[in-house]
Amino acid sequence: MIRLSIPLRQALARLTLPVLIAAAFGLMLLGKADAVLVNRARISLSDALAPFYAAIAQPVSFVRDTAGDLRNLWWLRSENAQLREENEKLRHWEATALSLDAENTLLRRQLSYVSTSTSSFHTVRVVADAGGIYARAVLLATGPNLQLRKGQVALDGRGLAGRVTEVGERSARVLLVTDINSRIPVVLEGSRSRAMMVGSNNDRPRLQHWPEGMPPKEGERVVTGAEAASFPAGLPVGVVHWSEDTGVPEVELYAHLDRLDMLRIFDFGLAGILPPEAVTRPEGRR
Repeated sequence: MIRLSIPLRQALARLTLPVLIAAAFGLMLLGKADAVLVNRARISLSDALAPFYAAIAQPVSFVRDTAGDLRNLWWLRSENAQLREENEKLRHWEATALSLDAENTLLRRQLSYVSTSTSSFHTVRVVADAGGIYARAVLLATGPNLQLRKGQVALDGRGLAGRVTEVGERSARVLLVTDINSRIPVVLEGSRSRAMMVGSNNDRPRLQHWPEGMPPKEGERVVTGAEAASFPAGLPVGVVHWSEDTGVPEVELYAHLDRLDMLRIFDFGLAGILPPEAVTRPEGRR
């Protein structure tokens, strides 16, 4: 091994950086002087490395695809486990439903149950949110061929919305359940208690006249009652919510009355409390 003296090594160390800088400038000048030569050298290098890249790309692609397949298999395994669990739950509920259906059939047979008549309905577009003589009502465009009558029940896609109170040749007005003139008999499904849902011109109507000692419970489901032949029993209305401000039970409605576009007007064949010749004298706005 050749050993260099310390002064010589120090001199070479000082010359390393200037030599590299000179080489870089030389390559730059060579590239400017002969661009064709540099381009050929670059292409030759690319040609030489292309087979290597191709040979490496195939295993890399295989590894990537294999990893993706493994991830998919793991995901399918977890999804299959979840589906099996849900399938077991569905089988349980299917057995429960079949048992309840058989029990219901037996009870109906024993009670000589007579099924209620089927109802018909028309889907009508809401054209205006104008109360007129009412604070909370909507106007419907019915057309000359659609025959509605007062007292028919209006529902949106979620629950009870109101009743038809005025009928013209091409329009009808629906009094919403939130109007102060609205009085609807309801049933609290949890306790089977009967009450009256009264509009208050707010988003939530109030509950009144429930049985003594059986107040409505928070979250209890509210459906229509069949008193006075005004509504069929069991139409979905909402859930009970006790107001923190007033301390009275209110009904959080299923229906979205603030953005009504279409309403379904049902004819349950009930005479109701609004015969065609009745003259309504609503309370004033609040």
